[in-house]
Amino acid sequence: MAVVGAKLVSIKESTTLDVFVKGSYSPTTTTIEPSNNSPPKQLFIVCPSEAGTYDVILFFPGTSLSNNSYSELFQHIASHGFILVAPQLYSLLPPCGNTEVDYAAQVANWLSSGLQSVLPENVKPNLNNLVLSGHSRGGQTAFALAIGYAKSPQVVPQFSAIIGIDPVAGTSVLTALNPPLLSHDSFDFLSSSMPVTVIGTGLGGVTKCFASCAPEGANHEEFYKRCKSTRAHFVATDYGHMDILDDRPADLNSRVLSKCLCTNGKYSRDPMRKCVGGIAVAFLKKFVDLISGDDDFITIVKDPSVAPIRLDSIEFIEG
Repeated sequence: MAVVGAKLVSIKESTTLDVFVKGSYSPTTTTIEPSNNSPPKQLFIVCPSEAGTYDVILFFPGTSLSNNSYSELFQHIASHGFILVAPQLYSLLPPCGNTEVDYAAQVANWLSSGLQSVLPENVKPNLNNLVLSGHSRGGQTAFALAIGYAKSPQVVPQFSAIIGIDPVAGTSVLTALNPPLLSHDSFDFLSSSMPVTVIGTGLGGVTKCFASCAPEGANHEEFYKRCKSTRAHFVATDYGHMDILDDRPADLNSRVLSKCLCTNGKYSRDPMRKCVGGIAVAFLKKFVDLISGDDDFITIVKDPSVAPIRLDSIEFIEG
C-alpha cells in the first residue's frame, strides 16, 4: 500500500509528472451522427490533430449523461496521443436488462470498418490496442463488455485494458444486467491477462438527495476486488462522483445531474480531471504501449504526492 500524498488543490507544474499536464498533441473534437447504421450510435470523438497512429479508448458515459460532458477529460488524454470514442448509447433513461451492453457491442464491432472514415486525414486508429473505459454506469458497461455479456451481437474485438472511473453496478433492479455483474465472485475477462485500473471517489457514497450516487456494495471497491489480472486502485478522496465532468456541461440535463444529484467536492474540478487523465495515460503507457523505461505509473503508486489531488487507498498488484 502506498502512503497518502499531500493535498493539493491546483496543479504545480514544477513538481508534478508530465502526465498530469497537457501533452504535446493538439486535440480536435467532432460529433458523428448515425447514418444508415454507420455508426450505429452517435459518437463524440476527441483525437490528436497531428498525423500519426494512436491507440483507441472506447468510453461509456455515466447514467443519463451526454457523451460530450467529459470534453475536458478527453482533451487531456488525447493531448498525450490517444483517440477517445464516446458513444451515446441511449438518450435519457437507461434501457433495462442487457440492451445497453448489446448497444456497446454494436459500436465496438463497427470500429474496425468505420472509425477510420470519420477521423481527420492522416490520423490512424490502432485497434490492436483497444481500451475499454467508462464512468459510473458506463464503467459497468465497460466491464460487462470485457466479460462477454454482449449476446446480440456478440462482441468481436479483443480488448487490451480497462479503466473504470468510479464504476457503479446500478441501484435499481429495473436497469440491472441479467444476471447482475456483481453476482460474479471474480471477473473472467474475454482476455485473461487484461490489466485494469479502477479510480474511485471519496464522496461518491455520500448521500445528497435520495440516495448516494456510488453506494457501498456496488461501487469501485467491488469492481476492483473482483479483478484478478494486473490491477490498480486509487481513490480521489476529496472529490465526488460527478467531479470528472466539465465544469459546465453543454447538455442541460447533464449540467443539472452534475451539480444537483451527487455530492460534489469543494475544490476545483480541473485538478481532478488532470489526475484521472494522468493516471489513465501513465497506466496505458506502462501496460498497453509497453514503453520501455516509462515508470510514471509506478511513481504515482509509490509516491502519490506527485499527483495534483489527494489519493488514498492505493493498491497495485501484478497478476
